[in-house]
Amino acid sequence: MRMPVTLIVDDEPDIRELLEITLNRMQIKTFTAENLATAQQLLSTQSFDLCLTDMNLPDGDGLDLLEYINSTGLQLPVAIITAYGSMDNAIKAMKKGAFDFVCKPVDLSTLRQLVNHALELSKPKSVDEKVERRIRHILLGDSEVMCAIRSKIHKVARNQAPVYISGESGSGKELVAKLIHEQSYRNKAPFVAINCGAIPAELMESEFFGHKKGSFTGAISDKQGLFQAANGGTLFLDEVADLPLTLQVKLLRAIQEKKVRPVGEHAEIHVDIRLLSATHKDLGSMVQNGSFRQDLYYRINVIELNLPALRTRPADIPELSKHLIVRLANRNGTPVPKLSANALQALKQYYFPGNVRELENILERAMALDEDGSLDLDDLNLPIGMNSKAAEDFDSGKMSLENYLEGIEKKAVTTALEENRWNKTATAKQLGLTFRSLRYRLKKLGLE
Repeated sequence: MRMPVTLIVDDEPDIRELLEITLNRMQIKTFTAENLATAQQLLSTQSFDLCLTDMNLPDGDGLDLLEYINSTGLQLPVAIITAYGSMDNAIKAMKKGAFDFVCKPVDLSTLRQLVNHALELSKPKSVDEKVERRIRHILLGDSEVMCAIRSKIHKVARNQAPVYISGESGSGKELVAKLIHEQSYRNKAPFVAINCGAIPAELMESEFFGHKKGSFTGAISDKQGLFQAANGGTLFLDEVADLPLTLQVKLLRAIQEKKVRPVGEHAEIHVDIRLLSATHKDLGSMVQNGSFRQDLYYRINVIELNLPALRTRPADIPELSKHLIVRLANRNGTPVPKLSANALQALKQYYFPGNVRELENILERAMALDEDGSLDLDDLNLPIGMNSKAAEDFDSGKMSLENYLEGIEKKAVTTALEENRWNKTATAKQLGLTFRSLRYRLKKLGLE
């Protein structure tokens, strides 16, 4: 069996010796370099499975070495060794493609864990076409933006950098988080997802970090926190914008130190997690108004993956609709209905404030009421007049989206009624609705 080979780059002899001894005991062959020039020379003549480099070198820094490795096309995981006060440099390195970082003084158990993960990543793997097909089947759409997102998921799954998934509600943020986890070397470990907005503020610290028995009223036994539950795997914080400022401070420390302290416990516990986070809110604006910590924002947003709204990729709607209809029919044990051309055209023009989740709800409701095995425009009950152009003037600061949509629909129906002198039969025909559907809308909008 071939022994893994690691390059250690550090200008301090004691650090080089410590790392060399530790890795040799792990049956890993090592080469050492005290500066950037020596490291580059070794990389040009020797094949390596991992590079551990200090951030500060006599003739450059770790970022220079990382850029050199990237420029030569070497498929080599690079881990940065950085001083405690230089976290910003570690974040910069991870943005440039570094696998992970470790802080000085080096914790050997953390180092061994990092090395094992990196070597697992560096093992040669053939392209798994089944995995490719599976991802394509789960994250549907052949639009350019969706192809780019699937490609980016492949890339970010190969390192440890925190990923911030942004996008509107219903755009598939948790689905993308699961795909990143499933493609990573952590896929055999837990994927733990939590909605930060669903936890009462007074229980958040206990939920995240756990607690000891008797640490507060109601703590009748020891409790494992979410960080410990996700140890070795991935922790997904959905709606991270809802975290209170007090917990944001503790979350920041947990990310930097890779350690947590349960409530009522004196000692810290090392945790090994990949952090993914998401929200539909504008975190940048929240940083500006002081409701979200800037330093935490930069820690969780090492890599940003923005999911497009469904209305920006109408070409994907036919495939998504077909997939959802088949899935819903199979789940309910009913025949697969046909989506008419006019219904599909209406879906492609609709604004979709709820994105893919709303599309599924629209189709599920239509299928539940379907009587003839065909889903027509009338069956979808889409808000009248609500398309992308009509939504351009929407101001979320003045009213809710639901009220705005209802206002547009009410105006469209009222205008049609007035044009037809409140003749409901003629109005229904003008709006492309059945008489029954118009009556339903009049009742819903308070126009009876």
